[in-house]
Amino acid sequence: MPIQIMIYSVQLFLLFIGALQTGLGLQSRINSGNSNIPISVQESIDLSNCSFNGIELKGKVKIVKNFADIKIQFVDHFPDIKVKVVDHFPDDCGEWKWVDNFPDFTVEIVDQFPDLKVKRVDHFPGID
Repeated sequence: MPIQIMIYSVQLFLLFIGALQTGLGLQSRINSGNSNIPISVQESIDLSNCSFNGIELKGKVKIVKNFADIKIQFVDHFPDIKVKVVDHFPDDCGEWKWVDNFPDFTVEIVDQFPDLKVKRVDHFPGID
């Protein structure tokens, strides 16, 4: 009986080592960029020029139903960007003007799996 317990212990140890190696291999693939695992939103936002994947988050914005540049979800808490909707001169970070023609970028409003979480504000728009 003690030999059988010892065999189970060795098998459990080998299973643990295999899981550990698999996890380390996954981490190395993530660090090297050779993975299909999505990058977090914070890594896609560039704070220095207020952009998301190269799209400046200011200007004229058109709401579309399909094939948008950015999928957004309106939230009340923990936004990625605070947006002030303006009528004229959307020149600063987080200032958007809704348009039907000639947008700077397009957005699709979704309930799940957004690219960005947006909070509407009246004052102090931008990225924290």
